[in-house]
Amino acid sequence: MILRIIATLVIGCLGLASAQSEESLRLVEVRKIWDRAPHNAFTDLIHQQGRWFCVFREGHEHVSPDGALRVITSNDGVEWTSAAFITSPDSDLRDAKIVVTPVGRLMLSGAEALHKRENQSHQSLAWFSDDGFQWSKPVPIGDPDYWLWRITWHRGQAFSIGYSCTSDRNIRLYRSSDGKNFEVIADSISKVGYPNETSIVFDEDTAYCLLRRDGEPSDGQFGTARAPFTDWTWKSIGVPIGGPHMVRMSDGRFLAAVRLYDHKVRTSLGWIDPVTCQFSEALTLPSGGDCSYAGLVVHEDELWVSYYSSHEGKTGIYLARVAISGD
Repeated sequence: MILRIIATLVIGCLGLASAQSEESLRLVEVRKIWDRAPHNAFTDLIHQQGRWFCVFREGHEHVSPDGALRVITSNDGVEWTSAAFITSPDSDLRDAKIVVTPVGRLMLSGAEALHKRENQSHQSLAWFSDDGFQWSKPVPIGDPDYWLWRITWHRGQAFSIGYSCTSDRNIRLYRSSDGKNFEVIADSISKVGYPNETSIVFDEDTAYCLLRRDGEPSDGQFGTARAPFTDWTWKSIGVPIGGPHMVRMSDGRFLAAVRLYDHKVRTSLGWIDPVTCQFSEALTLPSGGDCSYAGLVVHEDELWVSYYSSHEGKTGIYLARVAISGD
């Protein structure tokens, strides 16, 4: 009898948590903001000095030798124009990310998949700009064949987790004081299940990481580490994911954007419980097929989300505004 009561209470609590999760996010608006290339994908988003910047890859296909990075900008999030177009004659440029450095410069990063691969196959790169329109020449960052997926600045230093593009499947943590010269501070912090794409956030002396895995096992993971961030603990989030990105809200909650693969491929927003590390889907964005890879910005009490999707036929870049409810 006691066990039955406990089970009923647990199920009730889970149902309440699910209902709260579903009601915590509400789609306010979504619009397509770009689809000029045959394939438009892999986004990131930032708001700086009263202006929006969205970055992504353009190419003929999801993987094609002509991949280039496009930077578009807007004052209001409605009307967008091209600010820059970065190309390479020697490689497919992929997975643009954009951040602001401690001195207020824009930092664009990505990786090049080289056409000629006698010595290496990939190289991570960074570009810098004062206005988002004029960009520096590319600066190689990290080691050859380690893809520095996303740059996060914390206390004046840049951190990035790079994943191996060789058969030696592992991830390592890099740190830089200038965004150009990166050193490894923790090697092989995960090497089970082909770990790769990541998103890191910090809270004082603790780092949190959302990790994609594509091997066996293939479930995503949530990692934590205390400074100096060399000793990591990983727990399953319960589902396979793609294109992870994560922000920590002012109330301490972790909000993530991922691609989900279960009953329908889609771009979804959800909460990650820092204790159980389980992912709870809260809102499915209009999406399907080739999709995800979101940029996330909390702006004026709303979450702004850039992402790409092929649910309308052609892959395009979308911008969603999402209202967030408190606990």
